[in-house]
Amino acid sequence: MNDIATLGNDAGFSVFSFGNRVIRFKAPYSLERYTSVKEWDNGYLVVMAKYRHNSQLEEEYIDLLPILNGLYVNGQKFFNIKGKKYLPCNKILKNKSL
Repeated sequence: MNDIATLGNDAGFSVFSFGNRVIRFKAPYSLERYTSVKEWDNGYLVVMAKYRHNSQLEEEYIDLLPILNGLYVNGQKFFNIKGKKYLPCNKILKNKSL
């Protein structure tokens, strides 16, 4: 399994990919892009994002576990990477567009 995750946005959706799976979920209407990932902990992301209505970056929180559970995907197994329950932030790459 590939242990590189990506987070980006495309056409009004946030797009998270990990391994061979891609999860798309509705993004805030004014999201322009994600600029950095500050923290990753078992599906909980703290990211910096740029929005149209603000000239400065804003801290944003994304909890992927409820999204995965809504898709009937076991989030605990999904994020259990080689026995680890987290992925270092430097392993998460961001995309401006996909």
